[in-house]
Amino acid sequence: MSSSAVITDVEELAPRRVIPVGKSSGRGAHSRGMRARALRFTLYGILFLFALWYLTPIYILLVTSFKPSSQVTLDRMWTLPWPPSLDGFTAAWTALGPNFMNSLKLAIPAAILSSMLGSLNGYVLAKWKFPGADTLFTLILFGMFIPYQAILIPLTQVMTNVGLNGSIQGLILVHVIYGIPITTLIFRNYYAAIPTELLEAAKVDGAGFFRIYRSILLPLSASGFVVVLIWQFNSVWNDFLFAATLTTPNNWPVTVALNNLAGSFSVDWNVQMAGALLAALPTLLIFIILGRFFVRGLLAGSLKG
Repeated sequence: MSSSAVITDVEELAPRRVIPVGKSSGRGAHSRGMRARALRFTLYGILFLFALWYLTPIYILLVTSFKPSSQVTLDRMWTLPWPPSLDGFTAAWTALGPNFMNSLKLAIPAAILSSMLGSLNGYVLAKWKFPGADTLFTLILFGMFIPYQAILIPLTQVMTNVGLNGSIQGLILVHVIYGIPITTLIFRNYYAAIPTELLEAAKVDGAGFFRIYRSILLPLSASGFVVVLIWQFNSVWNDFLFAATLTTPNNWPVTVALNNLAGSFSVDWNVQMAGALLAALPTLLIFIILGRFFVRGLLAGSLKG
């Protein structure tokens, strides 16, 4: 055996020296972790300040609505009510109670009807293609970009001619028609994700247009209906322009009545704030209870479509 071979064998059998990680690399990782934590803390602090700034009007609304009239002054605007009083809510509900019911009579049927029509439109445009379907869909979407003010005068004339001007039924019809573009868009995107083979199998079994919709698409549309119903209810409930123009005082929704709650010479700010809280309570509760379903359904329709 040659000397070079012996040297090679000895080098292979000799234990290899492990080079320890230097202290400088450990300090670098530690410093990077500290910088990341400091950056995250700074970011959260900035977001917290923005949240406080955003929630300041809500704080003023809440504390003012629970104050008696004697405590509603500019120098005590930030102080908590003591003792808390429900006089503002009592006065606000006495004035807005009938109008609150008018809003419920308006928003619930309008949201349901526009959702059903949008669902049928989305079903046809997504699964029953016909010549000119894409052009029709574009024209329907164009209605989303027409401002209310542009059609207010001809709309009033049409509603007067058909005998619905000033009534809640007429206002329901307006919101149903104006809600068709957005509801059609959401449902079309949602139904586009459903496999066409499923519908073709139902056709082979003898199912027709409405049978396929009732037995297959409608049970699969729960997420889409949650999104559309919440969206439409919120839009109809918060409407002011159509409600102020197309209804009489007896049929005013709560948004119009809230605008007329202030007196001519003085304003009871606790009553105003309590009325604003009562008017916003239905939509607030809906988003608190069904908010996660709204986001989940909206993302499902937007990502799959």
